[in-house]
Amino acid sequence: MKISVVIPCLNAAATLPAQLDALLAQAGQGDCEVIVADNGSSDPSCEIANAYRGRLPNLHVIDASARLGAAHARNCGARRARGEAIAFCDADDVVGTGWVEAIDEALARHYFVASRLDFARLNPGWAATGVRHAQERGLQRVGYPPYLHHAGGSGLGVRRKVHEEIGGFDESLPYLEDTDYCFRIQRAGYELAFAPAALVHVRLPERPSRLFNQARHWARYNALMNRRYGAGASVPNPWRVHAQRWYDLLRCAERLFRRDARPAWLKAMGTQVGLLEGALRYRVPPVR
Repeated sequence: MKISVVIPCLNAAATLPAQLDALLAQAGQGDCEVIVADNGSSDPSCEIANAYRGRLPNLHVIDASARLGAAHARNCGARRARGEAIAFCDADDVVGTGWVEAIDEALARHYFVASRLDFARLNPGWAATGVRHAQERGLQRVGYPPYLHHAGGSGLGVRRKVHEEIGGFDESLPYLEDTDYCFRIQRAGYELAFAPAALVHVRLPERPSRLFNQARHWARYNALMNRRYGAGASVPNPWRVHAQRWYDLLRCAERLFRRDARPAWLKAMGTQVGLLEGALRYRVPPVR
């Protein structure tokens, strides 16, 4: 099955070479194409990508700047793709050895797959060991009906016809467009399968304080996902559980002043704040 790898890119000059080098090292590269979808970079990202044209077979660098956002860039890349299957990876991550082959094999058995994520290689020790990360051993599932699985956009693989059937990513979403994408594909009748052999090394925010903002945005838009797909179904004691988490978080507030524990505490606080903001804005319970 010919596969097209789509990389949304915005001002990624510092990290894009590592991703392209990783794809260059993949076995069987002649059977896949790589599409860098530039979302309006003001740094040398496009020049860097174009410098790989003579080294990376079937490389295409396209303009995806009409609308800001990873969703638009991924959709532009998918429209340019010629493969029967499409795999998405981000410009600041690095795919593992054999990732293209592993995604290709997984998509021969499934219509929609998610890669295994690693957080140790590209991040400092506090990020790799001090914070709990999802998708290292399996898929995530939301805590509200219909309890669907979801995965990060970097490392998703899908058969082209499925992507086209559901209309691609929702370009109105600045966050959790990948979660929404996963939900819509599953609601269309296609299971999201975990492909542990397909490994992606993920890069986290450089500073612990940025984990707070990232978690806050994700949690706030999780409330929107709840409103869209939860269908108003009730969850047992959501506000009581949310209040208990506030209590637990504040009770161990001294972790904010400990270097080893600060990142996890900030991430948890960001999640709590975002859930509350989302619950009030979208009128849903604060459920993760």
